[in-house]
Amino acid sequence: MTSAPVPDLLAAARPGALAAFNVITLEHAEAIAAAAESAKRPAILQISENTVRHHGGLAPLARACRQIADDSSAPLAVHLDHATTAALIEAAVALGITSVMYDGSALADAENRATTAAITRWCHARGVVVEAELGAVGGKGGAHTPGVRTDPADAAAFVVATGVDALAVAVGSEHAMQTRDARLDDELIARLAARVPVPLVLHGSSGVPDAGLLSAVRHGMAKINIATRLNIALTGTVRTVLAENPTATDPRHYLAPARRAVQTEVEHFLRLLDPAAATPARSEPVGRQRSRSVNVVADQKY
Repeated sequence: MTSAPVPDLLAAARPGALAAFNVITLEHAEAIAAAAESAKRPAILQISENTVRHHGGLAPLARACRQIADDSSAPLAVHLDHATTAALIEAAVALGITSVMYDGSALADAENRATTAAITRWCHARGVVVEAELGAVGGKGGAHTPGVRTDPADAAAFVVATGVDALAVAVGSEHAMQTRDARLDDELIARLAARVPVPLVLHGSSGVPDAGLLSAVRHGMAKINIATRLNIALTGTVRTVLAENPTATDPRHYLAPARRAVQTEVEHFLRLLDPAAATPARSEPVGRQRSRSVNVVADQKY
């Protein structure tokens, strides 16, 4: 099927939440698509501005993600995450991406609102949906300071002033957490959901334990962004493979099992956020990955 519009995926995920996973390598994207097909759940492939910078441009990875989404039997969308410039958003739209996040949270409040509103008008004229934020999500420096919380009245006014389609809110999570001990403010999530007329987005979800994510969804969170848990799974598997096979040189020897590890992680979150799946929360210790035994096959020919 072709890439699906994000509003349709949000509706399809109810009464659970839509999971969005950050893509850094092609293996991430392939694993996310395979997991969505296995779990029979919608998902989003997200490309962040940091990843664009890493690759030296948006086009190659964006085109690959769009092709993977188009070829998948699962309903998938491609989304530009944490873009801080109109130029990058314009580039994404030119490549056929129909969902973007503009992050103006480092700007002064009035400038953030004005710029977000202008970008949203431009995107809506082209059929593109916009996510934004006014408060801060911890762990990114500057406006993204741990301990900051989004005020419901301010959030509602921001949405009205800017016309955005979804809002990332600060409720206790932080970006890039490697442990899963963040405590979310469920009462605040409920108040935000009651006041804000668009879907709420949780950034920094990797640091939230399973039970906390389920509670956040029950209290009104609609989109759950996950990145670090996938990178922990991928990198941990690569370390294991290379430790067990110190002479291995073919990157497929460690990227194939790493891709499977990412798929396993994505499947867990997709099933967790699906009420029909009734997937129990993990009982493993916070921040600890399940051990994986990996066997390396003989060298493949190029």
